Amino acid sequence: MLTVLRGLDRDGRRLFLTRTVRLFAYGALSVVLVLYLTSLGFDAARSGLLLSLTLAGDVAVSLVLSTRADRLGRRRTLVVGAVLMIGAGLAFLSTGNFVLLVIAGIIGVISPSGNEVGPFLPIEQAALSQIVPAGERTAVFAWYTLAGACATATGSLAGGLLSQGLQRAAVAPVASYRAVVLLYAALGAVLALVFARLSPAVELRDRAAAPRTTWGLHRSQRVVARLSALFALDSFAGGFVVQSFAAYWFLLRFGVTPATLGAIFFGANLLAGASALLATRIAARIGLVRTMVFTHLPSNVLLILVPLMPDLRLAVLVLFARFSISQMDVPTRQSYVMAVVAPEERSAAAGITGVARTTGAAIAPLFAGWMFARAALVNVPFFVAGALKIVYDLMLYRGFVHSEKRDE
Repeated sequence: MLTVLRGLDRDGRRLFLTRTVRLFAYGALSVVLVLYLTSLGFDAARSGLLLSLTLAGDVAVSLVLSTRADRLGRRRTLVVGAVLMIGAGLAFLSTGNFVLLVIAGIIGVISPSGNEVGPFLPIEQAALSQIVPAGERTAVFAWYTLAGACATATGSLAGGLLSQGLQRAAVAPVASYRAVVLLYAALGAVLALVFARLSPAVELRDRAAAPRTTWGLHRSQRVVARLSALFALDSFAGGFVVQSFAAYWFLLRFGVTPATLGAIFFGANLLAGASALLATRIAARIGLVRTMVFTHLPSNVLLILVPLMPDLRLAVLVLFARFSISQMDVPTRQSYVMAVVAPEERSAAAGITGVARTTGAAIAPLFAGWMFARAALVNVPFFVAGALKIVYDLMLYRGFVHSEKRDE
């Protein structure tokens, strides 16, 4: 599998670099974001509202930019996304006013979950699909997923250690969290510089062929709509336990420190990334859709079991077991979307399905925040998330397993 990485050209390596930098920033921020908001005086319910509105803004930004990227230029669109990331970071750094934070979160790019938000992922997927052979696409996406997971893990650890270290040096908690937000904005500037250095090879070869429709699709509208609905359900379920709230749950339940939270999610994200590499071999044997479903189902059962554990050690152990198989569906899902649409629809298709996922994730924190604000309900988000994800798996299998396109 390492052969596919050695075959990447300069643009491919740069896209891996931007993925790594971005997910490091997302991971660092996600561990402390809810802690930062509560230290500013917002309760869990209000923090959940802010996270939902932030994700809703990410949906709009991603939809507008990704569905027009092939016409406007992929490099230009990626740079714009990086600038919005910088702006959001600076705004969160400089104010504690709830209304201003909502505006910054809606217009800018902020990731409360540690996962991809904004226009970056769909455009990078389309660019990678263009510069690598179709037969290597799933393997490249698996390494791409691993790079992101390792970066998220390292960022989570760094964010926790940085804030904890500053607090031990007698820095106020809110100031220690601001240091992480500043790092987030600085890494957005790094992204803008690297995106600007991409070559014209990442652009759609015939930009005139890009559909002029509102959503950038023509032949693939029906399949993209069906997949988007399912992905929205999956993300809505996951939104109940986004990394920021999962970290907050460990704090409420076991009183763990920010450094310990960083270590927990460092390990969890490393396991998630490693699991993505296995997806390539499994998909080669049983197909993309079966791999997505058969690896996702047991991970959702484990998610339900996390809050049932009586102590921190067992809860972390079950969480790690869940993450060790939870991401096998990611490269297969990405590769499947790229396989079932025309090349000139790839940015739009990835953007629309990504927006559907972000939309689902944006709604859930409203309910999760309400639950976390009530001591009797703090475990319920895990149960809701696991059950809905199981429903998603069954519906995906029923709707697509018999129509899978095998072009890899």
